[in-house]
Amino acid sequence: MFWLVAAFLLTALLYASVGFGGGSTYSALLALGGVDYRILPLLSLSCNIVVVAGATVRFARAKITPWRDAALLIAVAAPAAFLGGLTPIDREPFLLLLGASLVLTGGTLLLPRKQKAEDGERGRFARYVPFVAVPLGYLAGLVGIGGGIFLAPVLHLVRWHGARAIAATASLFILVNSLAGLGGQLLKGGEGRFAAAFEMGLPLLVAVAIGGQIGSLLAVRFLPLNWIRWLTAALTLWVGGRLLIGV
Repeated sequence: MFWLVAAFLLTALLYASVGFGGGSTYSALLALGGVDYRILPLLSLSCNIVVVAGATVRFARAKITPWRDAALLIAVAAPAAFLGGLTPIDREPFLLLLGASLVLTGGTLLLPRKQKAEDGERGRFARYVPFVAVPLGYLAGLVGIGGGIFLAPVLHLVRWHGARAIAATASLFILVNSLAGLGGQLLKGGEGRFAAAFEMGLPLLVAVAIGGQIGSLLAVRFLPLNWIRWLTAALTLWVGGRLLIGV
């Protein structure tokens, strides 16, 4: 259990520094630890909420979050995340879908861009992002993560906002979607799975709370913009590859 707690703390630190909750990696670590895949979403989503709640507050206090645009994305994605959480899925499709999605989204971050992240000019396709947020929200609820790791590469590709604003939006997106997805997962799994998740979840929640606070502080004050993008890509590809290898 100690290695799992330490791994969760480090994961929360790294993911919070790029505006994510780390749900995908939590699921991978738990799967490697032999935990029943049916309670993975409950644990991962709960850890997401703990991590990104603090990160969202830090981004808001730093006046980085683009509230009007972010609210639209969340309004259309959260109901889809709830429906995704209600949808039954077997273990192999669960891991395969999650791993493939993460490899694809990580790869998009490695594509060259023609403009700097913070030059203030939005891409021509940025207005269509809400249409993409709906299926991404459903996919996030289905596999039991917040969905920011799916959304952020899309926002970078269309130059929706600057890198830090995207990190802040991804954090808020994860928070709301995790709450919605957790609601769906609880309705699907019932009290038995919740009790099993709660029994082993407390040390993990404490670990991610500490790591998340450190990581979000790094994101707001210290990390260069290019680091945010490349670290996001590296984390996403690594996690996706590990999941696919294990399927």
